[in-house]
Amino acid sequence: MTLPDFQPTLVGPTVTIRPIAADDWTELFAAGSDPKIWEVHPVPDRYTEPEFQKFFDGALKSKMAFVFVDRDSGALVGSSRYYGYEPAFGEIEIGWTFLVRNRWGGPTNREVKRLMLDHAFTFAETVAFWVGETNWRSQGAMTKIGGIRRAGLFSRELTGDKPYLIFEITKSGYENGGRALLA
Repeated sequence: MTLPDFQPTLVGPTVTIRPIAADDWTELFAAGSDPKIWEVHPVPDRYTEPEFQKFFDGALKSKMAFVFVDRDSGALVGSSRYYGYEPAFGEIEIGWTFLVRNRWGGPTNREVKRLMLDHAFTFAETVAFWVGETNWRSQGAMTKIGGIRRAGLFSRELTGDKPYLIFEITKSGYENGGRALLA
């Protein structure tokens, strides 16, 4: 079985999503070193260099991670990745997403999610989003873009004993009007 391309370059009206590279360290750390970005996240000290280094190294190692590049300025404004593709279940996760604060509440989150979902739905039927139980910002963003919360709390070895909510968007729901939430 041939695996899908997990690191394509995706181009939207204001953002280009491209594979993360080792050379992105300095600029991406600068973008992610704002404590406010991580204050309600399950890893609230990710703004520190040691924690961000773990995040960055994991992104490179995953071979499924991206940076978001502002098309006008060329600046890195965030990052995300795919994770845990399960072809037997037709499911993949989008996670580890962050945006610089001046992009909060605007169209950037919708744009990058739309681009990543459009690509994911070329090979998957469901996209899952693991959101920290206390991360009210991301929970609100997921609801805003049409994510449906699965019942219960979840944990996995990867995240330790921290409880997460899972939101999902299905291909059929997305194609039958859900995509309009991201326009």
